[in-house]
This record gives sequence, structure tokens and C-alpha cells, in this order.
Amino acid sequence: MAVTFSDLHTADGLKALEAHLAGKTYISGDGITKDDVKVFAAVPVKPSAEFPNAARWYDTVAAAVASRFPGQSSGVSASSAPAAAAPAASKDEDDDDDMDLFGDETEEDKKAAAEREAAKPAKKKESGKSSVLMDIKPWDDETDMKKLEEAVRSVQMEGLTWGASKLMPVGYGIKKLQIMLTIIDDLVSVDTLIEEVLCEAPINEYVQSCDIVAFNKI
Repeated sequence: MAVTFSDLHTADGLKALEAHLAGKTYISGDGITKDDVKVFAAVPVKPSAEFPNAARWYDTVAAAVASRFPGQSSGVSASSAPAAAAPAASKDEDDDDDMDLFGDETEEDKKAAAEREAAKPAKKKESGKSSVLMDIKPWDDETDMKKLEEAVRSVQMEGLTWGASKLMPVGYGIKKLQIMLTIIDDLVSVDTLIEEVLCEAPINEYVQSCDIVAFNKI
């Protein structure tokens, strides 16, 4: 059964509330119920120090209402703070089930949240990048290494960036080109770059083979 009080705008009404709350934290039960919200809505301002039980109860319910309905201050009058909560309390006055101010979302809330999420523009997934160090070997010591490097760097494709390079001795007067490159993983396959581009005509006129020295994700 719902708990009711006389006009809480009067001293008599507050005295009745004060007496009822003696030794209690809430109007009924061990937690906040619809009764607390309804009575809170009827109290115009926080009870004075003359009513310590009612004042303590008022602060407790005000804090709960403020957390459930952000933007409401615990110090505002009952006419404004519980305005959103009061309709829920009066919807079924004969129902004594606890009002769960901190309960789970309803199906309608979940559906609305899902619709809002679906309406948001999809974030473009950023592809990973890798840094590759590659050895490119010529056919022999007579290969023009300058032209070899020019041929290698002439390969342009989306997601491929050539970096620093240097010539390193292999033996018998032969040098190899060691070169850095950065790739976007979803766009460039190093194996395909080697097998289908660098070791194929016309670049294979200068390039005999390619080896991956280091491959690191960025």
C-alpha cells in the first residue's frame, strides 16, 4: 500500500513525515521506492533543521534523483527536480514494487540506442603499415647500379613508399642495393612486388634477385 501524508507544504505535514522517518532511511523498505519519489515531489523545499530525519531523507533521495536524471541539482526544489520521476511514480499507485532508479535499460531504450549507433557514420578502419628492408642484387659486376636503383624506384603503386638506400659490397667486385620501403599492408604485398614486378621485365634487366632482410609492423 502506498504511503501518503497530509499537505507537505505545511508544518503539520512535515511533522508527520519527520515522525514516520524516525529510525528509517526511506519511506518504506530498505531502498528507494515509488513512495520516496512521490513524497519527494510533494516537498517544496528541503526541510529545515527542525526536521532532521526528513532533511536527511530529502538529501538522500535528491542525490538519487540527480544521478538518475543528470542535470538536476540535489538542492533544487521538489517542484522541478522530481518532475521527470513523478509521472513514473504515479503511473501505478497501488504497485508497491521498488522503483529501480538505477535499473537496466528497457527494450525501448536499447532499441533507441542501437538506432542512434547505426545512424552514426562508420569510421574508416585504418590499415596497418609495415617497414621493409630489402636487398636487391644485380646480375654481375658490370650491372649499372645507378640504373638499377632508378628502375627499382620507378615502381610506383598505391600504398608503396621508397625510402633510404645504400650500396653494399657482396664480393668479387659486385655490390647490392639495400633499400628501405614502407607499405600499407592491405594495398601492397611484398612477395607480389618482388615476384611480379622487380624480378620481371623490364626491371629484371638489372635485377637478378631480391631478398627481404627485415619486415616490421609500424
